[in-house]
Amino acid sequence: QVQLVESGGGLVQAGGSLRLSCAASGRTFSRYTMGWFREAPGPEREFVAAISWSGGPTYYADSVKGRFTISRDNAKNTVFLQMNNLKPEDTAVYYCAAKEFLVIGPQSAQKYDAWGQGTQVTVSS
Repeated sequence: QVQLVESGGGLVQAGGSLRLSCAASGRTFSRYTMGWFREAPGPEREFVAAISWSGGPTYYADSVKGRFTISRDNAKNTVFLQMNNLKPEDTAVYYCAAKEFLVIGPQSAQKYDAWGQGTQVTVSS
């Protein structure tokens, strides 16, 4: 099973930017659809973005579309989340997730079977 480690979180003012990274172990990273989710105080882990294992389709939550960009570098076993024009409501713990050959429903947390430990993003107003 792939192991995931996130980095890049921190404190930023509203309107600022952060880039999150998620490094994966193993030699089969290119087989994994990768997702970013976030968890603020509340009952559910919220979908943010996902990128297909094939490197083609990307998916975004409406709340981040046009501000966040997901990308991957298979040579470095890493997926990125570039976050621009951050808002206080983006404050959360951000988690990356992985599922081998996931095609249908990458927006659903239940589809993923590997998770990182999370990285805190705090946006001040």
